[in-house]
Amino acid sequence: MRASGTGGVVVNNASVLGWRAQRGQAHYAAAKAGVMALTRCAALEAADYGVRVNAVAPSLAAHPHLAKVTTPALLEELAGREAFGRAAEPWEVANVIVFLAGDYSSYMTGETVAVSSQHP
Repeated sequence: MRASGTGGVVVNNASVLGWRAQRGQAHYAAAKAGVMALTRCAALEAADYGVRVNAVAPSLAAHPHLAKVTTPALLEELAGREAFGRAAEPWEVANVIVFLAGDYSSYMTGETVAVSSQHP
């Protein structure tokens, strides 16, 4: 993108666990907090080249791989923590990614957008 001189967009994949704490997830939370910091720093470095860098941070998102690495009981507990009582569907997260990649977010850079229904 830098070499082309035409700008561009990067959307990183973070997680709300970069902000929140959850037992047994220190390694994952640290990695996602790192993605958030990388997003902020890369945004400053890329701005001179017309490149925007943002991140999306889903809370619980339903996908086949998640079911393979966790128990149904934990998934039910996590869904119960969401305001809507369910996980986000992949398309609901994808819509935010499309927004960040498109022109409607043309002034945004260095931001992490949560896709969650945090329990009140």
